[in-house]
Amino acid sequence: MKPRARTEKQAVDAMELQHEAGAPSAPALPYETIALVLQGGGALGAYQAGVFEGLHEAGIPLNWIAGISIGALNTALIAGNPPERRVERLRAFWETICQPAFFPSLPAPVEFALFNSTDQVRTLFTASQAASAVVQGQLGFFVPRFPPPMPGVSNDPDKVSWYDTSPLRDTLLKFCDFDRINSGEIRVSVGAVNVGTGNFIYFDSTRTTLAPEHFMASGALPPAFAPVEIDGEYYWDGGIVSNTPLMEVLRASPRRDTLAFQVDLWSARGPLPRSMPDVTERQKDVQYSSRTRFVTDTMQREQRYRNVLRHVLEQVPEAQRKTDPWCIEAQQIACGKKYNVQHLIYKQKAYEHHYKDYQFGLQTMRDHWSAGLADIRRTLAVKNGLALPDNDAGFVTHDIHRRK
Repeated sequence: MKPRARTEKQAVDAMELQHEAGAPSAPALPYETIALVLQGGGALGAYQAGVFEGLHEAGIPLNWIAGISIGALNTALIAGNPPERRVERLRAFWETICQPAFFPSLPAPVEFALFNSTDQVRTLFTASQAASAVVQGQLGFFVPRFPPPMPGVSNDPDKVSWYDTSPLRDTLLKFCDFDRINSGEIRVSVGAVNVGTGNFIYFDSTRTTLAPEHFMASGALPPAFAPVEIDGEYYWDGGIVSNTPLMEVLRASPRRDTLAFQVDLWSARGPLPRSMPDVTERQKDVQYSSRTRFVTDTMQREQRYRNVLRHVLEQVPEAQRKTDPWCIEAQQIACGKKYNVQHLIYKQKAYEHHYKDYQFGLQTMRDHWSAGLADIRRTLAVKNGLALPDNDAGFVTHDIHRRK
């Protein structure tokens, strides 16, 4: 029998136990919520795995993981394993899905030699791997649908796509313990879109008993992947509406002092396109970057207003604060909690092009992973970077690639 979803209080209480045997000793951080926020981005998601490895080796005690699309799958891998096995299981998952679905990949020494050859050879080689993903799919992830959907022919909603993701369910069950995901050890949230209503929804372990389908729904990007049915409703990839769960974490109620590691796979900044493939690539970057800078700027302003309102209320006599309707309502809005957002953004490599989100090569995956690990190590090395904000907004954002 499936465990019941924990209440938020039970989840928060249970989070204290997550770094027991086998986990690194946790640093003393003055935050009630320490969240890892994972954006969607297909094959680029190995960067997030590298970021997590760095957080793990530093002993950062995460108690909330929120993800969308490939970020949701990484979320399942992290939350669905004991602390001492999370990096190992993440690596095993990525080494599985970065193999072709049917025909064997090149011998490792050959792939290593091609990937580390000249820029031209590396570009041609990675393009061929992307073409392989289109033709045959990826092992344990997706395969071409046969027969393929025909124009003008109606079918069941879960069969209207170019690829079949049913292998992913078995892969998730192999690498993730869903009893652990639902135990409340870590709060888990994954975003998806209801196909029928167009409404965005978060499946959250404090409200719902999560199953493989919830994570698959978060990554069901059309038209490549079909919607996933959950309780009679069909859901697509959350990235269609919003590709980052950052707002969900920062607006959580009741409010708490929060440290969030926001890991983006698409950079809003980039060069002007000079060819049609460049146009496709740039369009993806802009569409899926989710305007994270806009989100953090908006949340910083909101939190400053709450902080100002709190200070103003302190000037009002206590008796009036308790009886005046406007003061009572204002006290519900006012907030002195503090927020620190560590923003990590994957920086595209010269050999990558418009197919970078479905180029699942083993060497490329390891390159992405190493980049994530290097970036989080640099981030954690910033002096006082994880300290509570001391500005009037009570909100700061740090980005090693864009230091102010």
